[in-house]
Amino acid sequence: MDLRLSKEEELIQKAARDFADKMIVPIAEQIDQENHIAEEIFEALGDLEMFGIPFPEAYGGGEAGYLSYILAIEELAKACAGIAVVISVNSVGLSVINAFGTEEQKKKYMPECMTGKKIFSFAFTEPGTGSDPKQLSCTVTKAGDSYILNGSKRFITNAGFQGPMVVIAKDSETDKASAFVIDKFCEGYSLSEQWNKIGAHGGPLYDVYFDNVKIPEGNVLGKSGEGLWVLKVAMIYGKIGLSGLFLGTAKAAYEEALAYAKQKTHRGQPIGTKFQHIQISIADMAMKYNACRWSAYNLGFTADTVKDPNQLLREAALTKVFVSETAVEICKIAMGVHGSYGLMKDYKIARLWRDVIIGPQVEGTSPLLKVMAAGIIMGE
Repeated sequence: MDLRLSKEEELIQKAARDFADKMIVPIAEQIDQENHIAEEIFEALGDLEMFGIPFPEAYGGGEAGYLSYILAIEELAKACAGIAVVISVNSVGLSVINAFGTEEQKKKYMPECMTGKKIFSFAFTEPGTGSDPKQLSCTVTKAGDSYILNGSKRFITNAGFQGPMVVIAKDSETDKASAFVIDKFCEGYSLSEQWNKIGAHGGPLYDVYFDNVKIPEGNVLGKSGEGLWVLKVAMIYGKIGLSGLFLGTAKAAYEEALAYAKQKTHRGQPIGTKFQHIQISIADMAMKYNACRWSAYNLGFTADTVKDPNQLLREAALTKVFVSETAVEICKIAMGVHGSYGLMKDYKIARLWRDVIIGPQVEGTSPLLKVMAAGIIMGE
């Protein structure tokens, strides 16, 4: 097995790392405190082509594959989880448009969302039903050559940015779910106040309200009545992004603890060389990070080479669970290395803990994803 990265992959990884170190790290604490990312950062990321790494060149993408995408997300998330969240969710929208969109839809929506000028959202979760696809209450009603959308969605990332949104809604006549593309801030579109989530600041969450939003018939994504198939594909690519994101957060926690163990002294000697339990902690984090890294990189390789959507969904679900849960373990160990200092907001590890703890809960809780993956495994 050849585990070496290609020259292109190494260049993309380095470009993301250099940008993160120079442009994001100096303002990461500000982003966390203000829960806001300046437009200039998105523009610079767009110029660096970080929004379109795995997508076709024909629509403005880099066509470099999902392994390259994970490599970049890891480096960006290491500096700021919120920026990685925005890119990850934007990539979900791009992925489903690329998979199901007409040529007209691709040309309309993909190019600008790969420049950072527009940002995609994906809206499925609802207030009363959570993420249960059989209980959708957001509805569309056919009206001539259009659809009328009513209802609300919950915890929608990127909903406050200009750009398109993929919405999964139930047809009021057939009870079947369909996927639609709308332009955010169209007539009848409104938002709640931002949810005050504990981590990944800069990637804001909103509830979204649809009041008789008119959707042209040409904005159906894929075939009418096959919205849950669109959802399945969205789940695959969402978990690819999150695997890279929490891998980056784990790496940041490991590096923070390692630096602290070298710098913090006890009676003139660094705690990392004086105390065996600190050395064991460093080894545990290194071991766990390496396992996460190869698991996430393998998912990127699988997404680039395997065409069976069920196999991809299984691998994506299991990898996201493993990486996010192990990232929590790594960050917990890193907090232990810091001791009482880890509880202080003056130290980066406190922010990383808030960022990483959300991992097992988002885009499908860990138990749910394990059950889903087991169902696929049992049916193989």
